[in-house]
Amino acid sequence: MTSKQYNNRMNYGYFRAGCTSPALTVADTSTNEKSIVDLVKKANASGVNLLVFPELSITGYTCQDLFQQKTLETKAVESLVSIAKKTKATSVLFAVGLPLSYEGNRYNCAAFVHHGKILAIVPKTFIPNYGEFYEDRWFASWNGRTTEITLSKGFENIPFGTDIIIQDSSDSSIKIACEICEDLWVPFAPSTRHALNGATIIANLSAGNEVAGKADYRKMLVSAHSAKIMGAYVYANAGHDESTTDMVFSGHDLICLNGSVKSESNLFEDTGKLFVADLDLEKIMQDRLKSTTFTQGAKYLSGDYRIIYTDFSDNKLGPKSKEKLLDFIDPHPFVPSDENKRRERCLAVIEMQSEGLAKRLRHINAKSAVIGLSGGLDSTLALLVTARAFDKCDLDRKNIHAITMPAFGTTDRTYKNACLLAEKVGATLKEIDIKKSVTQHYEDIGHDIKVHDITYENGQARGRTYILMDYANKTGGIVIGTGDLSELALGWCTYNGDHMSMYGVNSSIPKTLVRYLVAWFADDVLERGNGELSKVLIDILNTPVSPELLPPENGNISQKTEELVGPYELHDFFLYYVLRWGFSPKKIYYLACQALEGKKAEGTDLVYTKTIILKWLKSFYRRFFSQQFKRSCMPDGAKVGTVNLSPRGDWRMPSDASAAIWLKECDDLC
Repeated sequence: MTSKQYNNRMNYGYFRAGCTSPALTVADTSTNEKSIVDLVKKANASGVNLLVFPELSITGYTCQDLFQQKTLETKAVESLVSIAKKTKATSVLFAVGLPLSYEGNRYNCAAFVHHGKILAIVPKTFIPNYGEFYEDRWFASWNGRTTEITLSKGFENIPFGTDIIIQDSSDSSIKIACEICEDLWVPFAPSTRHALNGATIIANLSAGNEVAGKADYRKMLVSAHSAKIMGAYVYANAGHDESTTDMVFSGHDLICLNGSVKSESNLFEDTGKLFVADLDLEKIMQDRLKSTTFTQGAKYLSGDYRIIYTDFSDNKLGPKSKEKLLDFIDPHPFVPSDENKRRERCLAVIEMQSEGLAKRLRHINAKSAVIGLSGGLDSTLALLVTARAFDKCDLDRKNIHAITMPAFGTTDRTYKNACLLAEKVGATLKEIDIKKSVTQHYEDIGHDIKVHDITYENGQARGRTYILMDYANKTGGIVIGTGDLSELALGWCTYNGDHMSMYGVNSSIPKTLVRYLVAWFADDVLERGNGELSKVLIDILNTPVSPELLPPENGNISQKTEELVGPYELHDFFLYYVLRWGFSPKKIYYLACQALEGKKAEGTDLVYTKTIILKWLKSFYRRFFSQQFKRSCMPDGAKVGTVNLSPRGDWRMPSDASAAIWLKECDDLC
């Protein structure tokens, strides 16, 4: 990709695609031409870059033996040329269907039109002749040759074949290929070959009739195939204006991106509606680069593709546009917004956490587990998961040693909650006050206890850790780590203090998800009749996040984590897009503003502004780079999501890498 191509990607990889089932009269090309032109103009006004029409949309799919009439094909070609001329002033690339004869055969074709030009014509590869379909009575299967076709004066030498990709002249992530209806339903779809040759968007002009249950299967097929090819799939289906002599058509239109449905019509929706989605093509490119097995499939392919260049420089999406993205940018990418899906996710994550720990307990024949219990969210989750793992191993929960170690910052609220939690879970509670030993430690190293600096804080954290380690040795068990993914990303942990354990059950759980996992436990134990435990968990959920290493103010927590390192809601958003997608700071900032600007931070009166978002984005990059040394030697812990920081799993980064170019890009946003 040239520097020009990088510079022109100011839409951050977004591309607006649409599909439609137009109003149609079977075999009336003039009427259908008008419907198509009107919809192209409507799409142009909506900022659509690609619009896909159904199969044989100029004539109608159900013409049957009328396809053998020369008049119908002649008028279809005339209408295609007329459509191209009438849409010259629009900026929409669109694909329409028509019958077309070439060298003694008639083909079911898709024609791509842009800026008044017919860029390419793609014939259908697989011709169904089973059940209610009799297409090979009228159409031939394309044999794969590379050729050109001339339609009329001014429309000569048009690329014709299935070896065609339409690409933006200044952005190589926009690569569009085509297949037609049945092509998708075969074992090795042409779009698989297209994708392996670089196509990121597949247009499918379809005319699949509706029978009971077919819509669900169609949706599953399109969605799964988009995931398989790691691409976007735009599927336009024939509507209810087709002939009902033998079949009924529902106009079931779908747009999918890498396994997710971005837009979908209802069955038998009114004709002439646009179904539009903003497709993040950068996600496709990043996933393909990350998946080392994707391009390995290309070794089974042969033959070159013809690249047809066109210009999408009038793409309206981007940072300077006032247009809101149609794509929903979830402010909480780690937490499903749908309540039922969220509960399912919580159960799945908890099961993975507890199964991972259970395997480790069995393997080392552990007699006990030791947890430092603070009364905060992370240690609460760790205890609950450990209890679940003990149940799986048929171990007595009394062998879970929950150790609370009050020090200079401990408040009555967290202390009481820790004690109640251990009791209600059935663990063995042990209290070890560390104030005396830590004070002695300060004296030993010559530190003034009145100076509340990093030494003051970390002395307490490390003091607690060596107690936990030694107690685990004493009881024949292991220390269960409580730190979470967000803390590891920010380095918000004391090196060889709370940073260290013998197994980190929360190491791939982001802070925003921790809260929902604890809430899941609160609901679960309440349903099981343990209302007292549920009450304790709810109070812990309502307690401010804090390491409690500084003295309280009037008995209340004085050290609130999110006031010091920033809202976890923001940091988890940044973390997701940095690790999962590898996006640039500019794009992450753009997405964060789309998702969060103007919204209140959870549990506070803080309203996110562009300035606040950028402030904490810079802080994230500074901390993320400077704190890698803590992640390079982090303990074992099972991966439960798509984002993980283990050096033995997803993330390998030098501890001495510079954040300069990332921070410079942030500065350029000011």
